Amino acid sequence: MGVSSAYLEVLGELFGFVPEFRIKRMFGGAGVFSGELMFALAFEDDLYLRADEESRGEFEAIGSEPFTYEARGEVMSLGYWRAPGEIWDDAEAARQWAARSLEAAVRKRSTKRKRGKGKPPALLISGPWDEEG
Repeated sequence: MGVSSAYLEVLGELFGFVPEFRIKRMFGGAGVFSGELMFALAFEDDLYLRADEESRGEFEAIGSEPFTYEARGEVMSLGYWRAPGEIWDDAEAARQWAARSLEAAVRKRSTKRKRGKGKPPALLISGPWDEEG
């Protein structure tokens, strides 16, 4: 089924506050980015946010489920969890969940970098979610 153009437009409105926001279609879905950092995944008109060991408990606490797919007879997971419904009606909730997701994406990217190599990643969204914006 993929992800519809209309849904991608809604995501653009939802995450308009995210610096360097962009969407890239990939593998039947779409990656949601801040610059080069993928913090969310859209698939079949559903949204999944990046989670890691530090933030997974917050997703579990709200009854969220991980994004999974089947490959070669095995169920695989990418570290993205279904976004909470509250983000669609509450701009502050959208900012908070986006920030958590961005922070998890930064941590994930940091673990891939070798120590002493390159500049450490900067957090791409300031908190506590700028009152001015």
